[in-house]
Amino acid sequence: MSLYAIGDLHLSLSNDKPMDVFGPSWEGHVERLRDGFSHLTDEDVTVLCGDLSWAMSLREAGEDFRFIDSLPGMKYIIKGNHDYWFSTAAKIHSFFDECGIKTIKLIHNNCAFYGETALCGTRGWFYDQSKSGAHDEKIFRRELMRLETSLKAAGDAPKLCFLHYPPVFDGFRCGEITDMLENYGVTKCCYGHLHGRSIFSAVRGLIGRVEYSLVSADALGFRPVKLI
Repeated sequence: MSLYAIGDLHLSLSNDKPMDVFGPSWEGHVERLRDGFSHLTDEDVTVLCGDLSWAMSLREAGEDFRFIDSLPGMKYIIKGNHDYWFSTAAKIHSFFDECGIKTIKLIHNNCAFYGETALCGTRGWFYDQSKSGAHDEKIFRRELMRLETSLKAAGDAPKLCFLHYPPVFDGFRCGEITDMLENYGVTKCCYGHLHGRSIFSAVRGLIGRVEYSLVSADALGFRPVKLI
C-alpha cells in the first residue's frame, strides 16, 4: 500500500477537447495516464490535485469519472480552477453513488487519512494584495478558511497538504497559506496548475519546514509520483 499524487488530468472523454493549448507533450495523454497508473495496485491511494475534467456539469463529467474510477486504487480529489462541474459535496457523492463510482472521494472542507497521516487540502487561489481586486480577495479568503478547516479536521495527526494553485511560484509567495502550513505542522505540500514552460518556474524543495512539490500531470510525465 502506497500513497501517490498527480494533478491536472484535464479529461474530456465526452467532448474530446483538444489539448494542444498545453503543448505537444499532451498528445495521447489519456492513454499515457492509463499507462502511468498501471504500476499501482488496488491497495494504493492517489490524491488528484484538481483540474480533473473540462466538463461543465456533473452529468457531462460522467465518462471522465468512470475513467478515473477504472484506475487502480482509491482516489481522493480536490477542486481545480477548471473544474466547472464541481457542485456541493452532497451532490457529488450522490452522483458517484448513482453511477456506481466507488473509488473516488472528496477532500473539501474535511480531510482524509492514509494510515495515521492526514491528507488535507483545498483549491487555493492566486492572490497578491498589491495587485488583486476585491473579487480575488473574497475567493482567496474563502479558500483560506477551507484550508484551515481541513487542517483542523486532522487534529494532531501528521499532515500532508494538497492544493491546486501553487502557494509559491517564480518569486511569488502567498504568506497566508505558507504560514498556515508551517503553523499546522504540514511537512509536505503538493500542488498542480502549472504546465508547459511554467513548469520550469515551479518552486520545489524545502522552504522553512515544508517541502513543496509540483505534481501536474505533464510535469510528472503522466505518471503519479509516490509520496509514501
